Amino acid sequence: MFIDEVKIWVKAGDGGNGCMAFRREKFVPRGGPSGGDGGRGGDITLKASPHHNTLLHFRFNPEHKAERGRHGEGSNRKGADGASITLPVPVGTVVYDDATGEILHDFVTKGETFIVAKGGRGGRGNARFTTPTHQAPTEHEDGKPGDSFNLRLELKLLADVGLVGFPNAGKSTLISRLSAAKPKIADYPFTTLTPNLGVMSFEDLTDSRTLVMADIPGLIEGASEGHGLGHQFLRHVERTRVLVHLVDVSGASGRDPLEDYRVILDELARFSSELAAKPQIVCANKMDAAQDLDVVAALEEAAQGHPFLRISAVSGAGLKDLKKMIFEMAADAEEPLEPPPPRIQPVEVEPLAEDDDE
Repeated sequence: MFIDEVKIWVKAGDGGNGCMAFRREKFVPRGGPSGGDGGRGGDITLKASPHHNTLLHFRFNPEHKAERGRHGEGSNRKGADGASITLPVPVGTVVYDDATGEILHDFVTKGETFIVAKGGRGGRGNARFTTPTHQAPTEHEDGKPGDSFNLRLELKLLADVGLVGFPNAGKSTLISRLSAAKPKIADYPFTTLTPNLGVMSFEDLTDSRTLVMADIPGLIEGASEGHGLGHQFLRHVERTRVLVHLVDVSGASGRDPLEDYRVILDELARFSSELAAKPQIVCANKMDAAQDLDVVAALEEAAQGHPFLRISAVSGAGLKDLKKMIFEMAADAEEPLEPPPPRIQPVEVEPLAEDDDE
């Protein structure tokens, strides 16, 4: 099951309380204060894992709580620190504060870590409050509470090329021809229910570069408003550098290819102006079954400003030129944007000083 959006609750451990105690040992007169400090609460850390490609593991386990610090004890014994928790997330996960909508972090590289909730500091014991004029203090501190957040995790696949188009336009067939991906292919709409990724290579390139291609479920009119499956998965082509827009010109669908083209452009613009502005290759697909070449010519005229190719994903016609154009445009396009800086960052807790005589 592919899950790309979940809500979870995280709670860092609370700090342990400081202890109030006085030494009472047989041969130690006036032993003085000996209350130890409380331990620090555990942190909640998120880590980008290459072994996860979905957020399914959070669906039935939405609450995560780190261990609290142990309380301080007499004889200047400091409480043990609470155990921290590391939660794996897929590369491409964006972390939001669900209450405010603020972006906390964006994971773009594997192994990247982010402390999303800091554990509370342990309270000081009464031994910390000793001064030359205050030699028998009874003051001590409670531990500080750990951070607590309701988070929304949103997965955006990291791909260089995105395939868009109406259902049954041939996107799954195309990705299966250009890469080793094996998506479900059938002659009815919405055979693709989850995004598919494929790695595409181009043999003519001396540096043997590869690109990752993403195939998302077909779009329909109103997709940007939640109709069909497109709105849920459009986020997965937001990070791409090039879009390949497939239009079915065979006439078998009963739809007007020109109207299909305009509808998809409108839905991309409604979802995100940045998405609509990405470099785009318009492909008249299923040319081997096209009945009206005048429609193809009209589509090429409507696609002015975008490269236009006549292809057939089934027969392979035009795919070599398409692959070459994809690599050239991806190389010319800007690199994916750096992740935005976190707007909310847990405050670092200063360690306790060894001696506090003031």
